[in-house]
Order: sequence, then C-alpha cells, then structure tokens
Amino acid sequence: MRMFRKTSVAVFVVLVLGFFCASCAVAEKCWVGTWATSQQLAEPHNTPPSPHLANNTLRQVVHATLGGSRIRVQFSNKYSSGPVTINSAHIAVSKGGSAIDTATDKALTFKGASSVTIPAGKEIYSDALGFDVKPLSNLAVSIYFGSASSTNVTGHPGSRTDSYIKTGNAVSTNFAPDGTKANWWILSGIDLWLDDSYASVAVLGDSITDGRGSTTNSNNRWSDSLARRLQANPNTAKIGVLNHGIGGNAVVRGGLGPTALKRFDHDVLEQSGVRWVIIFEGVNDIGWGQAADKIISAYKTFITKAHNAGLLIYGATITPFKGNGYYSTEHEAVRDAVNDWIRTSGEFDGVIDFDRAVRDPADEDQLNPAYQYEWLHLNPAGYQAMADAIDLDLFKQAKAVGNRQK
Repeated sequence: MRMFRKTSVAVFVVLVLGFFCASCAVAEKCWVGTWATSQQLAEPHNTPPSPHLANNTLRQVVHATLGGSRIRVQFSNKYSSGPVTINSAHIAVSKGGSAIDTATDKALTFKGASSVTIPAGKEIYSDALGFDVKPLSNLAVSIYFGSASSTNVTGHPGSRTDSYIKTGNAVSTNFAPDGTKANWWILSGIDLWLDDSYASVAVLGDSITDGRGSTTNSNNRWSDSLARRLQANPNTAKIGVLNHGIGGNAVVRGGLGPTALKRFDHDVLEQSGVRWVIIFEGVNDIGWGQAADKIISAYKTFITKAHNAGLLIYGATITPFKGNGYYSTEHEAVRDAVNDWIRTSGEFDGVIDFDRAVRDPADEDQLNPAYQYEWLHLNPAGYQAMADAIDLDLFKQAKAVGNRQK
C-alpha cells in the first residue's frame, strides 16, 4: 500500500509538471501589442475630409513601440451603424508625411482574401504577415475602401498625427494627398508575434494621455516618452505601450466616447499581451461635479478586474487644473481626496505621482508654468516630466502572465 501511494504521488507530480511544461510551450509565442488606440463614433467635425473614404485611399501613420518580424493589424467598425468594405490594405515603413518606403510595402490579407467587409459593431484582424518592425518606428497603413459612410465612422479623433486621403486606389504608391486631417479611422491596433518575454502596458486615460498639447506628428505624448525610456533600458526594452486615452473621456458617466468603466474590458483586458495597467483618468469627472467616492469606486472595479485577469495595475494621481474652468475650491477638494486615496489606500499595486511631478512649487493647485500648454493640459516638456516620474522598476515583474493571445 505504501509503495502504491508513492507511485501515485510520483505519477501525479509527473502529470502536473507535464501540464505546466505544455502550457509554457503553448505560451512560448504569442501576440503582443506594439500600437493601439481607443475607438468611438467620430463626431461630425471629426469625420474624414473630402473626398471621404468610399472608393478612395486612406493612409494613416502610427508609432510602433516594440519591434518584431511578424505582424497582424486590427480594424474596427465597432461604433458604426453600417458595414464598411476594405478593397485592399497595405502596410509599409513611413518616410514622413504621406510618403512610404515602397520597397517595404506589403499587402494585408483577410482569411486569405485581399478584401473584407466589416459588419457594423465588429472588429477584425488581418492574417499574420512577415514584416520587419523596428522599435519606435513609424508605420503607414493604407486602406483602399469600397463602400464606407462619410458621416457614420468609427475612429479616434485625437490622433495628434496627420492622416492622408487620395482619390482612387493608391495603397502602394507615394502620392500628394487630396485631403489631410489629424484623426485616425477604422485602424485600431497592430500586434507582433513575439516570445513570452515580451509584454505591453495599457494606459487608460483622457485628453492628457491622448496628448492634447503635444506636437502633431512628433510622438511626444507622455506615453511616447515612456516608450522611449523603456526601450533605452535593457531591463525593460521588451515592453510596449498601448495608449488608450480619449479626449473628453470620463470614468463614471458622460464625456466623449464610451466611459472608462464601459471600455475597460475592451481597451485593457482584451488587448494583446498586456501585463500592466496604468489608470490616469478622472479630471473630467471632477470638472463635471462627480463625487470622489464615485471615482474611487470605479478605480476599485478596475483593480478587481485587473487582478482577476492576472495583471498589475498602477494608479496615477490627477494633475492640477487651477486656472481652468473646471477649477473651484470644491473640485480641488475632490481631486485631493482622490489623490490621497490613490497614494495611501494600498489598493493599487503601485502609485505614479504625476501630480507631484508637474505641479507648481509656488502653488500646488496649478501646473508648473514651464509645463503648461494651458491650465489643464501640458506641453511636450510637461509630458516628458510625467514620463520621467515613472519608476521603471514597476515593470520588472508581473502578477501573472496576463493576456496572452496565441
């Protein structure tokens, strides 16, 4: 009987070890996000410029944070009321403006086909494609559309990056655009097929994360500066940054785009290869009169969901806004209460103190004058100061493997 028990235990151990080894083997390669942006229904003033999308080419430039040699591209029709048809889509290395390196141009396919129709409310990925991506490089995704609405379009208004429209099919050529606008449409993410030592951090935020006050086409949002710091450090060079900021967004209710509560699952938990989350949102809620306990309750929901998914989640303190129309002594008291909770509750896995990094030493209720774009948003120097305030040791380990899409 004793020998039987020893044998049973040994078999059980072998089976368990075999299970974990098999799991590791499965997770050896997985999809990891190198770039992403949050989607919403484009407002009338944020729809594509003439000649619009239907039967024309849209070229959009994005900034990769990680490098790799195999990609897939995500397209979103999540908030539109009708289908959109992609006749063909290409990816190439951007050479600035609407120009591409034509030697790098490659066509994307969708289940083997060059064209695809995306139903209303849906998102799709292209097939995997061999394509060399350098860290911190700019990529151009060109889409030749078939049918597409000019007024009911899924997109991201705060691109801080110009997109270019050309009449007809010009997906693989250099062209002088017929229309230019600093928005993204339909394009929502780019993933890389990487080994399990790579991962990304998802940043959930509002217009400050979206980069209002940064320089168009210069990629100097605070998330971009964080990506450069991560790449410059050998211990963190395998970490990408996914910016999920939406201008005018609210945590609890109202605002532009779906609230942070409504979009957390999609913009964080469903993103490829995410292991860490940064929450930096709430100033719009405060400005519109939301109570501190409502904002904190939402943070607790994010923390629970992140931990249930095996992610580490960090809370960033809300930056000053004295001088802005949001400011009042009552609203400042709410900001103080929320920031005190972030700093002292111990419920986040770590704290990023943006407030201390960018406030005016002479008046802690307002931004440092050297960092102001205006009284709420920051200039590129301010965004750099925010990125510099982040302790990179926060990304040395993860609670668990996080979201690994195979």
